Amino acid sequence: MIKAGIAGLGRWGQVLVNSVHGKSDRIAITAGCTGRKARAEAFCAEKGIDLRDGLADLLNDPDLDAVILATPHSQHADQVVAASAAGKHVFIEKPFTLDRASAQAAADAAGAAGVVLAFGHNRRFHPAMARMKEMVQSGELGQILHVEGNLSSPSAMRYPEGGWRSSSDESPAGGMTGMGIHVVDAMINLLGPVDEVIARSYRRFLKIDVDDTTAMLFRFASGAMGYLGTFTATAPLWRIQVFGTGGWAEMHNYDRLTVRKVSSDGTVGAEEVTEYGAFDMERAELEAFADACEGRAAYPLPPAEAVHGTAVLEAVIKSAAGGRPVKLKDV
Repeated sequence: MIKAGIAGLGRWGQVLVNSVHGKSDRIAITAGCTGRKARAEAFCAEKGIDLRDGLADLLNDPDLDAVILATPHSQHADQVVAASAAGKHVFIEKPFTLDRASAQAAADAAGAAGVVLAFGHNRRFHPAMARMKEMVQSGELGQILHVEGNLSSPSAMRYPEGGWRSSSDESPAGGMTGMGIHVVDAMINLLGPVDEVIARSYRRFLKIDVDDTTAMLFRFASGAMGYLGTFTATAPLWRIQVFGTGGWAEMHNYDRLTVRKVSSDGTVGAEEVTEYGAFDMERAELEAFADACEGRAAYPLPPAEAVHGTAVLEAVIKSAAGGRPVKLKDV
């Protein structure tokens, strides 16, 4: 079993702990640190987590095989480099970093140290997403023309003033770092690399320094098009839909995959709906990380794809700020 320490025990860090605590025989989170230690004391006592003073305490612990980073985005690159130098495997929450250069430097550091670098893009593990990828790769949907997706929630309506997420420095382009980057990763997983981005992002409602309305268009290297919307002051939604010359497939929230086919002569079939039960994506990704640490299987998101996803994020931020298209080769 992999023994891991976690840096960052806010809301999401606690979600990660709860996904495996008392459930997994492949990974255990036994130590942790966080920015506001007093707020995590009761949680750590309940879960049997040794609450330390800082990340260095985790990196210097020979009993820990790995660290999980659920920390502010701007800290990720330096923390990955430090953890790699300490010989710890690293699971890092999204976004990997905020720009391509720091993401590549962090990935290079992990590669040079020979440690596993895994990323918290949990949607890759959902069986509906796996089925969509199978349909795309097998040609079941014909030639892929377009993909569109949305990940929205009222999350920024709950951000406190002064919290680290309540800053455009940590949350540039509105919901992109907290939500939209998941859709970007899903699109890369399905359609491959992005060539060009044009984005718009505005703050229309929120009082904190975070945009609430963000949308963009993509051009993929394959020639396919894509659209992504992410809104931080509305009701929750996850959807991703792929359109091809043989039909379309849509994953709506986390319980349903709908497919509708069309034949080469234009004959349209009926909608086919597959319902999915509850699935713990966080447990799945952490156990896949543990398997990679122990050499049982490679983590299913290669660092090169995570670096590319970070480059797409950087292009979105630059396009939204400059009001112009941005080519990925220029990022």
